[in-house]
Amino acid sequence: MKRWWPGSLFGRILLVLALGLALAHALTFMLAVTERSMSMRNAMVGYLASDVASSVAVLERLPAGERGQWLTRLARRNYRFVLAEPLPVPASQSTLALLVAGTVAEALPPGRTVQVVDPGLPGTELRLQLRLVDGTPLAVDMDEPRLQVSRWVLAALALQLAVLVGLCAWAVRAATRPLNALADAADALGAAQAAVPLAEDGPREVVRAAAAFNRMQQRIQAYLQERMQILAAVSHDLQTPITRLRLRADLLDDATLRDKLHADLAEMQSLVEEGIAYARSPQAVREPLQRVDLRALVESLAMDYADAGMPVRVLHAAGGICDTRPHALRRLLCNLVDNALKFAGSAELALEAAPQGRWCVRVLDRGPGIPQADLATVLQPYVRLEDSRNRGTGGTGLGLAIANELAQALGGRLVLAPREDGGEGLEARVELPA
Repeated sequence: MKRWWPGSLFGRILLVLALGLALAHALTFMLAVTERSMSMRNAMVGYLASDVASSVAVLERLPAGERGQWLTRLARRNYRFVLAEPLPVPASQSTLALLVAGTVAEALPPGRTVQVVDPGLPGTELRLQLRLVDGTPLAVDMDEPRLQVSRWVLAALALQLAVLVGLCAWAVRAATRPLNALADAADALGAAQAAVPLAEDGPREVVRAAAAFNRMQQRIQAYLQERMQILAAVSHDLQTPITRLRLRADLLDDATLRDKLHADLAEMQSLVEEGIAYARSPQAVREPLQRVDLRALVESLAMDYADAGMPVRVLHAAGGICDTRPHALRRLLCNLVDNALKFAGSAELALEAAPQGRWCVRVLDRGPGIPQADLATVLQPYVRLEDSRNRGTGGTGLGLAIANELAQALGGRLVLAPREDGGEGLEARVELPA
């Protein structure tokens, strides 16, 4: 059943309506054909009775030697006259046979015996047997009337069914289009996307659902903006007391205590700076799109790190142009490279063309890696892994979260996975849209 049952609501409703219309058309056509066949049979039997009575009267007035010559003249498309002895078979009890026998007997002069039998002859449905006034046997071989349907009738019915299915498809599409619009709006809802209200038009139920979604969208946007503003404000306001504490630590005479305080303050400063960066990451979507040479961007990024004495190199880079936000993409790659340098001591970059015009930038390292079960978890803010991403290495739990936010702002995604070439290490794959 799942093979032909559509997966979409549009396909399911359209299939049910189309099958229902086709079944209704077929039943109506069968009823019309049956009724027309019965009418034609009754009309044919009445015409047959009067024609047989006339033909019997003509044959009885002809000399016996000339009757055979008139049989072909008296024949019709559905029945023929034959001068033959009665067949030694019992009378047929079918509805048509009884109807023909009774109707013909009423049309003939009183006292005539009429028998209708099944002759068992190819091409002959029934045989009407009687005798002329002089005793000459006469038989009428007839075929059951068969209704022929013109091709234009079938074509008209097919066209009518196609028009009805087309109208049903249009109606179902109009009914399901608001659901698709609602789903698209729900997918686009987020802190990195501007809220685009749904059009509040159409049927009353659709207008009500669109209005409710717009109100929900406004509330969610307000909550997200408030969260980002609180995070940015707290992170910004913490810089002043950190600066004062650093100045006061410089006044301490105990060098050991002073170094410990400076280390703690440096860690706090790192947390504050990355908190501000995370709060600002959704704003990357406001950067206008530009034509960017991805190969030049990746190679220049690696050269900047190399000039600073950091082991960052490009494995391979395919040449290609992409419409993207260069500053956001550079920040994204810098976060991933910094993450690799922090936990592995070196980083490797690779730029590859992906199917359907997409691009893939990979940042690889030879560090301790991340367990398979935690690959999705570490993309959440303030998540650190005790074994490989701990405070001893200076991790704050925001680097990968910021990179993930920037990837979404670029319309792509960030995927973490073990290195495919074997051995320990992590591969951060940035998939960019076409």
